[in-house]
Amino acid sequence: MASSCSQALRHHVCKSSRILRVHLQKAWPNRSFVLNPAADQQPAVSSPEEIVIPKKKTWSKEAVLQALASTVNRDPTASDYRFQDDPYLTPKTSSEFKLFSLSQESGRNAAKYFISTYPKYFQKDYAQPHIPCLMPETLEAQLEEVSEAALIERIQMRKVKAAVDLYDQLQQAGTPVSLDVTNQLLDLICFYGDCDPAQENVPEQRNEETVGASKAKNNNAERVFALLSEPNTHSYSALIRGMVKYGAYSKAFSTYTDLLNNQLKADVSTFNALITAAPEVKEKYNEKWELIVDLLKQMAEQKVKPNLLTLNAVLKALRRCGTVGKSQAFPVISEMRALSIDPSLASYNHLLSIFYKPDILQEVMNEVSGKSFTPQDPDDGICFLLQRGLLTKDIEQAYRVHELLGVGENWRLLGNDFQQNIYHARFFSLLCMMENIDVVLKWYRDLVPSVYYPSSNVMRDLLQALDTDNRLDLIPQIWKDLKQLGHGNRQTLVEELLTLMAREKQNQEVQETFAECALDIKKMYDTGDRGKVMMSWTAGSLSDLVSVLLAAQRRQDAWEILKLFKTHNRVPSEELLDKFLTCIKESGDVNQALELVQISAGFCLPGTPKLIQRVQQEFLLSEQQK
Repeated sequence: MASSCSQALRHHVCKSSRILRVHLQKAWPNRSFVLNPAADQQPAVSSPEEIVIPKKKTWSKEAVLQALASTVNRDPTASDYRFQDDPYLTPKTSSEFKLFSLSQESGRNAAKYFISTYPKYFQKDYAQPHIPCLMPETLEAQLEEVSEAALIERIQMRKVKAAVDLYDQLQQAGTPVSLDVTNQLLDLICFYGDCDPAQENVPEQRNEETVGASKAKNNNAERVFALLSEPNTHSYSALIRGMVKYGAYSKAFSTYTDLLNNQLKADVSTFNALITAAPEVKEKYNEKWELIVDLLKQMAEQKVKPNLLTLNAVLKALRRCGTVGKSQAFPVISEMRALSIDPSLASYNHLLSIFYKPDILQEVMNEVSGKSFTPQDPDDGICFLLQRGLLTKDIEQAYRVHELLGVGENWRLLGNDFQQNIYHARFFSLLCMMENIDVVLKWYRDLVPSVYYPSSNVMRDLLQALDTDNRLDLIPQIWKDLKQLGHGNRQTLVEELLTLMAREKQNQEVQETFAECALDIKKMYDTGDRGKVMMSWTAGSLSDLVSVLLAAQRRQDAWEILKLFKTHNRVPSEELLDKFLTCIKESGDVNQALELVQISAGFCLPGTPKLIQRVQQEFLLSEQQK
């Protein structure tokens, strides 16, 4: 039965293939179509007029996951993927996002530390199939003898000090070390300096100290290089790049001269480092450019082909060449394109830094729009495009940059969490400045808080956008977001919000929501955040709060707020007391009107006689009250 099913399936596949070939032949009568049954074993060779249809295709291991991921979009209501495993640690504010993400990473580092420090307790492998990255790393050297193999082991483990010590022991013992291994040691020292690279579980402060120590002394590289009897191009290249990295620019050019004197040729990495150092060894703009041109000519003489990093090094140097840079930037780009070198995002960043012109930004956007980029240079990134758009306040350019993020995996070029936060802050601030409030709120709901936690300054921009489009009715909703985002204790922001609610009288329904919002704000003044008083009452904030409550006909609540002026040593304005008296008149409460006069007299306000006159004219007073 299994055999008959297999034959039927094979017959069905063959029939489908013949039908497909017939339809393709009708569509393209001048071409022949061949079904290649062994397409995944070897590539098919076809003529220009022949289309080869593979019988099956071999997919990558991530193909199914990538296909599933392409069927869904980002959920604006969901938290970041890092926090979805533990709902309790879902951040609600930017400070919580930083705290929880750092805590999570700290926990991982702590686990890695214990696994790597005590690997004998974590040898059982539960993963099927085996996952090497989940097993303990070997942090201690296994070879204890003084040998070249032990030196190679320490180099691979990136133990700079141990490798240098062992190399010295080999030299003292008279044991020869091969040139290749010595070059590997030079690469290690010149990259990390004289200190071991910081481990993941080392605090950030100690990382900075390590970098400082590396820059302070980097003598081992020169000492190891001096012990070489016949250094080759790799040896010189490692030393020159290390000198440039740690600021010894003049020494780098002297070492390059020694390389030429020894009848050797430099490689492209050496030239890239020297071009980067060129602006540091010359003072005048034309001298800097002449040195760069001389290095490029030497590259041509030594038949060294420049690469993308060469282009970016030249453009980066031209940023420090003033008017000379502006005259030479485009010829450099044209020359590199003639060599089939396509600019990267870093190239465009350097170009825009040289010119600062909106039309150049337009041309760059036309060039990069719709393209997917991969990092090729340490300076590759996308944020600079939005920064240039902000200078011109061009919202269309900002939209194009944001659209560029959705192409391929360009979003990875936004950088770390801090850089992503800066990007979204600038993008949203530009929206608040240039777009109508409906568009701003659409973006607000899409970005907050799934990918972005706005700062108090950005929320102030949002309040100004509400004011500009006369949508103050949304303030209570924004106030709830402010509290959730941790900005409920920002006094300047809260006072601005109270001022907007008190400025104009809205319809009764909106005024009721304003009153509830105002009383909620009062609680923040009374208790503060987590039981601490963070804000202090000002005369302006108390006046605005009373005005909001009076507009909502909440006279009793407003009266309680009015008493706070005396409690907090604040003086109410005459205008506020006149407004309060008008509200009292509508209810005809004579006793409260007299108390209001007493409050005015207690503050010795100049308008007290006028207030007394109004009470006498507008209220029926008894003899005792008179």
